[in-house]
Amino acid sequence: MSGADPQTAASRAHDLLDTTSVVLNGQATSRQAAITEAGQLLVQAGAVEPAYVDAMHEREQSVSTHMGNLLAIPHGTSVAKSNIRRTAISYVHYPKLIDWDGKPTEFVIGIAGAGDDHLKLLSRIAELFTSSDGVERLRASATPTHARATLLGDA
Repeated sequence: MSGADPQTAASRAHDLLDTTSVVLNGQATSRQAAITEAGQLLVQAGAVEPAYVDAMHEREQSVSTHMGNLLAIPHGTSVAKSNIRRTAISYVHYPKLIDWDGKPTEFVIGIAGAGDDHLKLLSRIAELFTSSDGVERLRASATPTHARATLLGDA
């Protein structure tokens, strides 16, 4: 048999963003709590060690991870790379906007990128969030499966 195994591609996408790491109605009410919520999803997925969540907070203290367009992408410091088991993202939607140090935030995407994987992830997310149609599709996602497909470019 030649060619890519579709199951393998599906498995890689599942590893990158499991539907259990997608929250459509986040519970956090502050920037700090939102970072913890996104980070804990990465921990629960087995993608990172718990110490990575602390590194996400540390990164935020040195430079804001708010990207504009209602989006924040918290991630750990370079030193925390050793706490990453595998590349993964988490996604939390906040219908009631969070104040991210003076910037309204509706979408929080936690990133744990092994090696240089985070650059590819940031590129895909930036592409989605520069499209008002993409943002609206994500906002309208009624299921974790649909939000996942939108984030990964399958919708």
